[in-house]
Amino acid sequence: MNLKRTFGAVLTVLGIIGLIWTGVEVINKSGQVTTMIVVGVISIIFFTTGISLVRNTKDEA
Repeated sequence: MNLKRTFGAVLTVLGIIGLIWTGVEVINKSGQVTTMIVVGVISIIFFTTGISLVRNTKDEA
């Protein structure tokens, strides 16, 4: 497993955690709207970037 795939996996996990946290905050209505939007957008960016890094990186021995 190379560095790009590892970094992609880390970004994907961070994106999932951020999306879950944003969802919990929306359901509880306990956070500020601006903060929830910013965290949600950054989480979506992390998630999509991580998935594309894992998908597009070729394994070379």
